[in-house]
Amino acid sequence: MNLIKDAWIPVIRAKSGRGVIAPWQIAELDDPVMELAAPRPDFQGAMYQLLIGLLQTGFAPEDFDEWLDYWSKPPDATLLRTRLETLAAAFDFDKPDSPAFMQDYAMPDGEKKGIASLLIESPGGKTVKDNLDHFIKRDAVQHMCKSCAAMALFTLQTNAPSGGVGHRVGLRGGGPLTTLVLPPEQMPLWQTLWLNVLDREDMPEYRQDRVAGVFPWMGPTRTSEKNGAETTPESVHALQAYWGMPRRIRLDFPAKASMGDCDVCDVKNVALVEEYRTRNYGVNYVGNWVHPLTPYRFDPKKEKPPLSLKGQQGGLGYRYWLALTLANDTENGDAAAKIVRRYSEQRATELKIQRTARLWCFGFDMDNMKARCWYDHTFPLFNLAPQQRKKLLQWADDLITVANDVSSLLRKQVKAAWFRRPEDAKGDMNTVSLDFWQRSEPVFYELLDQLAKVSGEQELPPPELYSQWEKMLVSLSLQLFDAWVLEAANEDMDMKRIIAERDGLKRLVYGCKSMKTIKARALPEKEGTDGTKTDVLLS
Repeated sequence: MNLIKDAWIPVIRAKSGRGVIAPWQIAELDDPVMELAAPRPDFQGAMYQLLIGLLQTGFAPEDFDEWLDYWSKPPDATLLRTRLETLAAAFDFDKPDSPAFMQDYAMPDGEKKGIASLLIESPGGKTVKDNLDHFIKRDAVQHMCKSCAAMALFTLQTNAPSGGVGHRVGLRGGGPLTTLVLPPEQMPLWQTLWLNVLDREDMPEYRQDRVAGVFPWMGPTRTSEKNGAETTPESVHALQAYWGMPRRIRLDFPAKASMGDCDVCDVKNVALVEEYRTRNYGVNYVGNWVHPLTPYRFDPKKEKPPLSLKGQQGGLGYRYWLALTLANDTENGDAAAKIVRRYSEQRATELKIQRTARLWCFGFDMDNMKARCWYDHTFPLFNLAPQQRKKLLQWADDLITVANDVSSLLRKQVKAAWFRRPEDAKGDMNTVSLDFWQRSEPVFYELLDQLAKVSGEQELPPPELYSQWEKMLVSLSLQLFDAWVLEAANEDMDMKRIIAERDGLKRLVYGCKSMKTIKARALPEKEGTDGTKTDVLLS
């Protein structure tokens, strides 16, 4: 099976519906591919990244003009096939004694594991031994078809979390967030993928390097035992960012494979993959790696490498909107993914996309080796002039900052109402915050849409929008306090304490610095005695 030449990717076509394709068929026009149809959400996200990586590696446009040409009209499928097949030698999948996709170059032995261990949420050996696999049971997956095995392998390598001693995390760290730009309306898959491909002028200066510099499985593994090598961006080809391979894995393909049904996609009567071998101390990615599809936090002191943003407990609500869409501080703080910044700063204007595009964010929330949740969220992306972008960044930051403060105060006061000695209580208050963020989200996006329409020449935000946000936050915080305290079984239902903490919540919300900023901007301008207008500020 060759992952370039053979049809193995599940898709939905415009006319014929569900089917499987080879990668080069994404450019076919007679029955265009509209969407991928992977059997799991983490596979879906990984397959988007695999196809984007293929285009970036084998079909990157020379400059923005060529990028625009292929946006308007996809390349001839025969041309795309010819270009991608130059990479085919690196995409053999099931050759036991040859280089194989995402598998260790030469690993004659290793610990044997069932194929389910490729799935990130699969219970580990100690969990099974201690009989702690309560929610995700062992042996739920024992057989995979080759297509699902390839998807599972790539998903693990690109998201690899901590895996025990010497089992390395992915190039972006364990469980990174991925952010992809989506068109504002349904378009063929080609346009969606192409929105996330950089042209060569946007890419780092590439050295002419041997193929193993791009695809680490095409040469001896850069192992990382005590005297092993660390792998920095300077030590391999920059395109390896799309093809990181931290885990040493070799799938077992016996000469006479078992036939049956796949436990993941339920395809019938196919050759099955059941086991693989693994060893620790694979490729150890360190240094200033920056993946073009991932947002990062940069150290102002330049002492630590960039840190990829990860999935967070409680999901990917609007509190992360700024960091994922508009942030652009690659020197001192958060920066959206490079592909997102390229869209916002250039492509949105050139494509004349008037409707709001979307940002698809997804990733695992990992607690070391344990997958707590898979998060999948869509944010709005706006077509903004530079001055509008600058002002919206500040205005959105105002709204999110005060929401964050109110969320913290709400959580604190609910805990104080629940317990006589809240400092000694060890309950998880994240559900209170999550409720707050979810309920306030629709209003935030309504206001954000209106703020995005304000002219870049206007210095101050419309005061009525800030006033609306202020009133909603106060009202919502009190509503949620009542719901979480009066409708829950707290310690002793001490109404005197509850009323005192509720009054304290209202006082603290009105008194916090960020709320005073919002209130100041929510006040209308007052006309001075000389006919000029002055801002009314609160002390």
